[in-house]
Amino acid sequence: MVDKVLIFDTTLRDGEQSPGVALTTSDKMEIAHQLEKLGVDIIEAGFPKTSPGDFEAVQAIAREIKGSQIAGLAHANPEAVDACWDAVKVGVAPRIHVFLSSSDIHIMHQLAKDKETVLEMARAMVARAAGYCSDVEFSPMDATRSDREYVYWMLEQVIAAGATTVNIPDTVGYTTPGEFAEFITDIRNKVPNIDKARISVHCHNDLGLAVANSLAAVKAGARQVETCINGIGERAGNAALEEVVMAIKTRRDYLGVETNIKTQELYRTSRLVSDLTGMSIQPNKAIVGSNAVRHQSGIHQDGVLKMRETYEIMDAKDIGLPSGGGEIVLGKVSGRHGFKARLEELGYDLTEEELSRAFMAFKELADKKAEIDDRDLEAIVADKLRTMEEVYRLDFVQVACGDHAQPTATVRLVAPDGSIKADAALGTGPVDAVYRAINRIVQVDNELTEFHVKSVTEGIDAQGEVTIRVEGNGRSYVGRGADTDIIVASAKAYMNALNRMLSVEKRQDAEVRTSP
Repeated sequence: MVDKVLIFDTTLRDGEQSPGVALTTSDKMEIAHQLEKLGVDIIEAGFPKTSPGDFEAVQAIAREIKGSQIAGLAHANPEAVDACWDAVKVGVAPRIHVFLSSSDIHIMHQLAKDKETVLEMARAMVARAAGYCSDVEFSPMDATRSDREYVYWMLEQVIAAGATTVNIPDTVGYTTPGEFAEFITDIRNKVPNIDKARISVHCHNDLGLAVANSLAAVKAGARQVETCINGIGERAGNAALEEVVMAIKTRRDYLGVETNIKTQELYRTSRLVSDLTGMSIQPNKAIVGSNAVRHQSGIHQDGVLKMRETYEIMDAKDIGLPSGGGEIVLGKVSGRHGFKARLEELGYDLTEEELSRAFMAFKELADKKAEIDDRDLEAIVADKLRTMEEVYRLDFVQVACGDHAQPTATVRLVAPDGSIKADAALGTGPVDAVYRAINRIVQVDNELTEFHVKSVTEGIDAQGEVTIRVEGNGRSYVGRGADTDIIVASAKAYMNALNRMLSVEKRQDAEVRTSP
């Protein structure tokens, strides 16, 4: 029987630590459901002790997700372990993940404690966690820069205290594949009770080696890999789930293991995480980048046309790329049934209400654009079906501009009470004028910190997709919008971000009013 490697996904915890990313509870729930659909074994839903919002999100995910284990992260202190248990205990198979630094530089400069005290903290907090549940993971943070003998000693103690998974983090992306494989082998040989725990690895990408190090560890005996969708995370990010999984699938002959991941959901999951975090995927990104299955060289094109395997080691359909890259085209004469069937093939399971909204948007686009392919459909779903309360709705936008004219925008919004609010403003450009007009109506303090525009498809009639980020009330909010008119797309994206901000403020006000 082939060995299984468990996939532990930390997109909702370490991934959210990417600079500028701030996911709402509804965002996290949407991603969690897709990770469950993907077949992820363990979802690290967050860090419950850090904030009431994170606690609420972890608890909600643990309560709702049944097909994946739900884990929460905890510092090695009683309050954090207790909070973690309170958040995950409603899950079907809860896991508490305790971490504590093991490297001399962390112990000396961050913890300011001696090694014996740190060791006792690790042992005691794992024992505390084990008193709550039978599935406890422990991570000696910065393990790859730690004294190895100390790590072996720490692992032996925490396993004896109840740890069932010991995770070896390359916290700052310092190690190399051969070195890391040797470390895992030494752990297997030098920790007396290692047979009572699964070895896991958590690699960062500071030197671009996160996936390579993870695979080297698997070859050396690790049977859990910690990943993030699209490789997001602190600094240069984490090992990318899609790269680790497809490497294991493609090179099963060498690695001799397999995963439980449903690879046909990889593309859909990647796109969802990109949409909700606002972090675009580079075109040459392995597995899920737009260029990953494209060929420009004449020699390559000739080879692929004769036999795909000449220059492709993976079938695009295996990762869920629609029809190998958008070959199916719909148009204005396409009906609701065909539209629904195509969305289902792309992995979207919509309610009747959601389908109606998406179909109306499709028909509107079909009046402007002769051919609509899968990328357009994905943009429609991303634009129309975000699970977020729409406080203000964009009703009308018009601009006047030119190289000898002052850009002017008129905007009309539907307010929360149903009334119509309209205003106009001048700006340095048409988008700036639109945003100033919207601000005059909505009147919430914010700062635009990022503006990104790209074409969804090729051609002069392509949809433009705008991604923006605004800062307000100490948080970052991502907004997206798509339209064949880039000014309208920009207005949609701005309203999307502002509605996120207003929804959070509304919820916080409600919590204050109901608190004792």
